Amino acid sequence: MPQLTVRNLSEEPVRALKMQAARNGRSAEAEHRLILARALKVDAIDFWTRADALRVKTKPQRSESTKLLRQMRNLR
Repeated sequence: MPQLTVRNLSEEPVRALKMQAARNGRSAEAEHRLILARALKVDAIDFWTRADALRVKTKPQRSESTKLLRQMRNLR
């Protein structure tokens, strides 16, 4: 199985990883694997499904820019 080495980390993230692992009843290495797996999970279908759902929920917002510019100019 491949291995991954992360160098030049400050103590703070290492300490936080160990504390989180202890809270979750896992080793630091197991916690690290889980965090990486969750962070790198790519589901393009899910992204496009959510994007399409947002498009349906939001109405196109159009404005007449020429009219707005004239109004702004007239305020000067």
